Amino acid sequence: MTTINNETQFREVAGTLDGNLQRQLAAQFTEHVLELTDDSRIANNVGVASDPGATPSELAASFKTVKAAAIESHTRCGSEGDWKAQAAYFVARACEAALMPEGYKKAGPALQAATSARMARTAWSIDTDDGSETGEREAQYQILNNFLSKRGLS
Repeated sequence: MTTINNETQFREVAGTLDGNLQRQLAAQFTEHVLELTDDSRIANNVGVASDPGATPSELAASFKTVKAAAIESHTRCGSEGDWKAQAAYFVARACEAALMPEGYKKAGPALQAATSARMARTAWSIDTDDGSETGEREAQYQILNNFLSKRGLS
């Protein structure tokens, strides 16, 4: 059993999962930072992303809803540097990545969501000065390890 403990391994393994698994993993990365937003549309739709049996129409509807939430969240950030609003925007982007249709962007959903989740945590910690940004990457390694283990893929 290989344990993911560095960025090279993380990107290699997460990037090679099939689309359905990437979507579910991306949802878990989003769930880890869900506390950084109060937008119920994100919380309501991350469950669709994590559902292995979600239908294409469910995924499309959720993607549309979350994309709208991300756009609205981005406009609330403003030029003043509202870091908590920025964090909420990046949480929405992580959820958007989890729901994006295959081929929508070059990077897969899991890596897109991981990056957005890290950005969310960084923005939050700038505002709160809690130092939590340093642990998000390590938390994602653990999420990936658990994800692979539960599916017998490690």
